[in-house]
Amino acid sequence: MPNWGGGAKCGACEKTVYHAEEIQCNGRSFHKTCFLCMACRKALDSTTVAAHESEIYCKTCYGRKYGPKGIGFGQGAGCLSTDTGDHLGLHLQQGSPKSARPSTPTNPSKFAKKMVDVDKCPRCGKSVYAAEKIMGGGKPWHKTCFRCAICGKSLESTNVTDKDGELYCKVCYAKNFGPKGIGFGGLTQVEKKE
Repeated sequence: MPNWGGGAKCGACEKTVYHAEEIQCNGRSFHKTCFLCMACRKALDSTTVAAHESEIYCKTCYGRKYGPKGIGFGQGAGCLSTDTGDHLGLHLQQGSPKSARPSTPTNPSKFAKKMVDVDKCPRCGKSVYAAEKIMGGGKPWHKTCFRCAICGKSLESTNVTDKDGELYCKVCYAKNFGPKGIGFGGLTQVEKKE
């Protein structure tokens, strides 16, 4: 049936959406006032919307409904979340909620085996998570550990070099591993052989 004199239909209320009040998301049109999270009813915009098929959510509710579940998958670094979103009408996608696990592991070695493999920093040996990861020499480093092994200068992609799994600034690398002789490595005189 033709749509006489109007725009597209709103994905939320199914009424006509005119161009002046239209927000498009995932190939669908919405009124500005209807562009709300389907779970918590929070107003959305292009930076806070997360679409799943024909549904729209705020990123928090989307994560609760479709994101990974379990210990360690919280809403921010260092957060342990057991919130399943039941108070918002969200339910787990598959199966039923898992029974609660103890917050402190009874055997740390068994607990460590169950955790997702996380890269280790070559400098300090601690876990490197995505929010603090810098790649250098084919390995993940903490931002604070991404320093020259000799002088301790903070490195960036423009001044980093690597040798044998260690990072160096270009100056220290040239002095210690570069060519030697006049004009190289800071030598100013040539010793005469007698």
